[in-house]
Amino acid sequence: MAVRPLPLQACIGFGGTVGTGLILHPDHKTLIYPLGTTIVLRDRKDLTKQEFLQGHNNRVSCVTLSRSGKYLASGQVSPMGFSAPIIVWDYAGRKLLHKLILHKVKIQGLDFSYDDELLASCGGQDDCKLVIWRTKTGEAVCGSPTPLDCAIALRWASKTRSILVTTGVRTINVWSVDDKSRKLIPEQCDVGRKKRTNQCVIIDERDEFMFVGTLTGDIMQVSIGPMLFRAGGPKSLISGGCLCVVFTPSKDLLVGGGDGTVNLLRLGTLKLIKSVMLIGGVNSLAIAEKGANGSFDFYAGTSFANMYFVKYDGFKNEMAATLMQKCHFNKINDIAFPHNYSDLFATASTNDIRLWNLKEMKELLRIQIPNLQCEAKDSINQECFCIHFMPDGKSLISGWSDGRIRAYGPQTGKLEYTIINAHCSAVTAIASTWNSTRVISGGIEGNVRVWRIGSQSHNMIASMKAHVAAVSAIAVRKNDTECVSCSIDGSCMIWDLTRFVRNNSMTASNFFQAVNYHPDESQILTTGTDRKITFWDAYDCQAIRLIDGSLSSEMNCLDITPDGEGFVSGGVDREVKLWNYDEGHCYFVGLGHSGPITKVKISPNQQKIVSVGEEGAILIWDYRKPISNSPPDATKDVKVVRPGSPK
Repeated sequence: MAVRPLPLQACIGFGGTVGTGLILHPDHKTLIYPLGTTIVLRDRKDLTKQEFLQGHNNRVSCVTLSRSGKYLASGQVSPMGFSAPIIVWDYAGRKLLHKLILHKVKIQGLDFSYDDELLASCGGQDDCKLVIWRTKTGEAVCGSPTPLDCAIALRWASKTRSILVTTGVRTINVWSVDDKSRKLIPEQCDVGRKKRTNQCVIIDERDEFMFVGTLTGDIMQVSIGPMLFRAGGPKSLISGGCLCVVFTPSKDLLVGGGDGTVNLLRLGTLKLIKSVMLIGGVNSLAIAEKGANGSFDFYAGTSFANMYFVKYDGFKNEMAATLMQKCHFNKINDIAFPHNYSDLFATASTNDIRLWNLKEMKELLRIQIPNLQCEAKDSINQECFCIHFMPDGKSLISGWSDGRIRAYGPQTGKLEYTIINAHCSAVTAIASTWNSTRVISGGIEGNVRVWRIGSQSHNMIASMKAHVAAVSAIAVRKNDTECVSCSIDGSCMIWDLTRFVRNNSMTASNFFQAVNYHPDESQILTTGTDRKITFWDAYDCQAIRLIDGSLSSEMNCLDITPDGEGFVSGGVDREVKLWNYDEGHCYFVGLGHSGPITKVKISPNQQKIVSVGEEGAILIWDYRKPISNSPPDATKDVKVVRPGSPK
């Protein structure tokens, strides 16, 4: 039986680390940006109206749009030694035209010529090649190694396809391109003593000057004809370097800085006119509308996966930014739905907890805990490892890297209570009884602890020790008499929640990552680093069946449908797989993540599947019944009609 693609319904996130990745189409209706392996086409006024271009098998590293808006090109990152393909898309038809393969490991930059006839591409530091392609046919016209070092950015001239500029570490090269004779001839610009790491470049409409943004934080004006340095600015350098630069409608310069500033510079003097501070390094800028008196609107994308809409008032010289889209920019550790409620879900990341509206795909609430030991961490906030909604819906409980359990009001985000020193180092798994009176937690040291939650106080009832390594997941039976915990020590333990002793155990040569009860609680489902999905008898803990969850990579997560007919899995292979429970057959596979999938959940109404990964993306899939789509058997359900009976 053929495996069918799982339909991707929506996504929450933005590939903010991709330079110049946020693009506004010339029709001024659609925003284009990468997210993992997917190119997202989103209505600029409605977040829920999305289309997707899927063809890459790894993270998209760069995106560019032709001047006319007819073609879209995207490049990706590949493992060391493997080819990194470029895909040319027909924008109107939303289809793949060509897959271009010559570069290796990473596509660093892409740009179309002014007439859409040619596409230039450059590889990263493991490739160091510049290639010119013919857009309509997909053939390689010519190519050349990039001198001295890899090109960081490239740009075609505005009026001719015979001039191409590339920038790199201490180099700015102007290439003479002859596509008929298939020749590429470079000449290096003389910038005197200004030796810079040149990160971005733009060329004026007359092809007289280029403006190069540097890691030092200044803009260099270099003439294209004589290839000489002309001017530089601003006087006060942009902290964090210049990450992107575009022309405004009045032909001034708009520069995105690594410190989170968007800076407006006067073209003639390169003097700073106005700036605004955003959250995260500004990697992308896209001009939207032009107003009177030099006013204009633009979009800005930052490295913290935030997307802003900014208005500049030329008459008042004021710049105001509005946050229009936000998401996690680091690894997401967990997802949780409230009991029997599908319009809301929560995610736990290395920086915070966020609550999302599933229909509108908007962030409703954010919870952060400042990190007091940030010298030993890579984040300014504490890391949340696990979250769980209490069945009565009154609180959201969470386990943190400081060993504490914190409970919050799901509507206000107000801290309700904290269990200090719940575990010695970190709380790695958390669950609750169905009557909402107890919390069960697992720690990095292997303890499973039961906590009584009262209206005014909380205390530990029992601490059960059998695991010798971190507890990765906990599931509780509906009658609150037992729970099962799994650990990376290769064991799953069933605990009696009345006597607080171990009832039974399951072991395997495996680091268990996920455990779930079947809805009828007759079986237990587990998975882990052995790539197997194992069905266990819940009574005697014997393995009933083993199936290959993945042929190449370890598995990280599982979730079973409320009706028990199917389950969904995810892992390091970046595939969301939907299985039939009784058959053990995978019917649907969803591709869209660019990093390992950490958690996957099915909504309580069984309409959506939500998956999260290490790249910080939240992908929402349409649920499909995991059954065969073959036509019905003609020999089945045959009605026998006796003679003389009514028709």
